[in-house]
Amino acid sequence: MEVHDYLRILQARWKIVAVTTVVAVLAALGASLLTTPQYEAKTRLFVSTSSGASVQEIYQGNLFSQQRVTSYTELLEGTTLAQRTLEKLGLGELSAVDLAGKVTASSTPDTVLIDTAVTDESPERARDLANALSDEFVVMARELETPEDGGPPTARVVVEQYAATPSAPVTPKTTRNVALGLAVGVLLGIALAVLRDRLDNTIKDRNAVEELAGTGVVGVIPLEKARQEEPAIVFADANSGDAEAYREMRTNLQFLEVDNPPRAIVITSSLPGEGKTTTAVNLALVLAEAGHSVVLVEADLRRPRVTKYLGSLGDAGLSNVLAHTAALEDVLQPTRFDGMWVLAAGGLPPNPSELLGSAHAREVIEDLRSRFDYVIIDAPPLLPVTDAAILTNIADGALLIARYGKTTREQFARAVGNLRAVNAPVLGTILALTPTKGRGTAYEYRYYYSSDKDGAAPAAAPAAAQTSTPATQRVGAPAPTAPAAQPAPQTQAPVEGPARPQNGHRHVEPPATQAYPAPSNDAYHYRAAEQFPPAPESASERYGSEPYQTPQAYSAAEPLSRPVVHAPRRPVNDSGSESGEER
Repeated sequence: MEVHDYLRILQARWKIVAVTTVVAVLAALGASLLTTPQYEAKTRLFVSTSSGASVQEIYQGNLFSQQRVTSYTELLEGTTLAQRTLEKLGLGELSAVDLAGKVTASSTPDTVLIDTAVTDESPERARDLANALSDEFVVMARELETPEDGGPPTARVVVEQYAATPSAPVTPKTTRNVALGLAVGVLLGIALAVLRDRLDNTIKDRNAVEELAGTGVVGVIPLEKARQEEPAIVFADANSGDAEAYREMRTNLQFLEVDNPPRAIVITSSLPGEGKTTTAVNLALVLAEAGHSVVLVEADLRRPRVTKYLGSLGDAGLSNVLAHTAALEDVLQPTRFDGMWVLAAGGLPPNPSELLGSAHAREVIEDLRSRFDYVIIDAPPLLPVTDAAILTNIADGALLIARYGKTTREQFARAVGNLRAVNAPVLGTILALTPTKGRGTAYEYRYYYSSDKDGAAPAAAPAAAQTSTPATQRVGAPAPTAPAAQPAPQTQAPVEGPARPQNGHRHVEPPATQAYPAPSNDAYHYRAAEQFPPAPESASERYGSEPYQTPQAYSAAEPLSRPVVHAPRRPVNDSGSESGEER
């Protein structure tokens, strides 16, 4: 791993580092506050020997004193001296072992000085214990160094400095403990963040998606909090980051297969909760925004959500059509969005997989394909049930969704494997609900459109006054032409619902926005069947002999193609020249 990898991990998992650091600092502070303060009293002892007359005797005496210092430090920390000190002070609540554990003796090398320290919870008792211990050691050293015949002692110890009452405790050292806790917390947090990143098996970048699926990523949808309250995006007034991401996805779909672009597309995911229904709804809306006629099929016959998100009726729909209890024309519903229709799930059947795998289901999809430019199918997840794999086989292919930070590599690979096992084509993948922080897309889109919002309104008025072409037109349909002396043809009035083919070419107008009547008692016939004319018996009746061309949306303000004006030719005389010029 390089430095930028660690920086990426810290940026993505800074919460782990922060929480670990706070916990370590609080632990250090708590330990300091709960620790009983200890006070330390210090004394200093001086060790000497009887001086000789010559320099050599003095040097030997000094060496002897230094050797004695090492032995005396061991005696000062022993239990014998501690017992004598307790007897002198009359402290019965302490034992010799306890007092010996509180005594610390040390000496500086090549010196004859001994520093003695005694710690205790009480500053006064620490002082008394240190002074009494030093006095008793002076007596004890004299006894040990005095010969048995009563001669002078070979060495003597003097208390050079008595202990004073300590004013501040030596433990705990709160500032030092907090600083150590901060350092340990930061290091431990970084280690945990790196370990968590190495053990994290969820998908977080498009490279992993492309590697597992073997296809490209057609869209990266950022996370927008507004989608939690309103899943459907009103693209006419939307310039958010996710709205622009869906527009980019719409563009990418047109280049998946240039010769035979997909029109019946299944939207699915590995597990529930990965945003497939929201993606299906907004993909249908963004296609309708471009002027295409789109039908959104609620094919999740187990947990339908499309009608809830769009506010449509769900009493009758796909399950009723597949069960031959309702006609397709009777259950198709228009929405409040121009050019978009919904086929609800209907009643929840006990055998959804069998219904979706029937021959009638294939006929329904083909019928919808003949009526609309695009058929967007919201299918159940792939891992719990097999419905999505069945639907992908009768459609043009599937767009597989992976949720950022939730879908694991194993789950996504299994979902792709389920589609490959039934030879279902995977058109592409979508990385959904990616965090917007650090990407900059949401801010850039909002800034770009908000800065030109005021200036774009006046320019739109003259464009709207010009002649316009139909909102949706097949590529390959003959462009309207007019003689030079004739005015441009008037725009045809929009036809409600999917239009019938004209002159061998399909020409569809999105339905105008209008208030729809309340449904009747018969849930299967709340729309008039006349608005949905039956599909042609064969494809040749609808499309003629010309091959199908790629769908293309035209702007409402796009002018008609210019008519070709042929200028009159000048007469030429027999000589080949009229003005005397040589030909």
